[in-house]
Amino acid sequence: MSESLEFLVKLLDIETIEVNTFRGEHPAEERQRTFGGQVAAQALMAAGRTVEHGKVHSLHSYFLRPGDPSIPILFEVDRIRDGKSFTTRRVVAIQHGRAIYNMQASFHTEEVSLEHQAPMPDVVGPETIKPMLERIKDGGFVVDEWFQRQHPIDQRYVGELPWSPQRSLEPRQQIWIKADGTLPDDPLLHACVITYASDMSLMDAILIPHQIRWDDGTFMGASLDHCMWFHRDLRADEWMLYDMESPIAHGGRGLARGFLFNQAGKLQVSMVQEGLTRIVDPTKNKH
Repeated sequence: MSESLEFLVKLLDIETIEVNTFRGEHPAEERQRTFGGQVAAQALMAAGRTVEHGKVHSLHSYFLRPGDPSIPILFEVDRIRDGKSFTTRRVVAIQHGRAIYNMQASFHTEEVSLEHQAPMPDVVGPETIKPMLERIKDGGFVVDEWFQRQHPIDQRYVGELPWSPQRSLEPRQQIWIKADGTLPDDPLLHACVITYASDMSLMDAILIPHQIRWDDGTFMGASLDHCMWFHRDLRADEWMLYDMESPIAHGGRGLARGFLFNQAGKLQVSMVQEGLTRIVDPTKNKH
């Protein structure tokens, strides 16, 4: 397990404050706001720690306010329902006395089922693709401080990098992802690590057709809501193809859909995210 993955695992090991109340910490990084995937993953961990049977099969959530990375996050869990097959939890993340995020998560005991799924896209395997930092250097792109850091999730882009001038302008993106090391055999932890990783690149699928950069002062982007469906048992430390597309961007919002397939072609997770895609006047950012 890499040091960055080990730190993520510790970050997800939230502290129990009281019955149904947990506290989550932040990484020691210079950020203007908390990474949304971190809040979602910690909230799912809080929900899961109050569930006695079943595994998470879906979560629906809203990002309400930017998180403050300088103080801990309080997670309050509401035990809405404990059924024989399904268990439902609501989680509210709180900072400065206000809700910054809320999630509703459902847990299910797997049953005998109808069976079908969409086919996995035909792409090259992850072993044939260089790590992202090597590709950035080979392509002559600027290697900023973020790319030089070690990261808990190994990402291998299929095709051109999303900021490459040679990229396709189709609003679609495919990445092989996995945790950078071996994780303990805890299904909830694997689901939380995937939740963390799922928020890292969905917005990029919306931006690919446009000449937009996050740091150019003309664009404001943020996750608004995030929904996931966990179809099968999964391991976050094994390669999965993250297949993403954006069917629409309009009115200051963009929609992206993502699907995670394991190397055997099994569809494991589906997700949908809406993001803020606000065009701002750069002259207003001068002062």
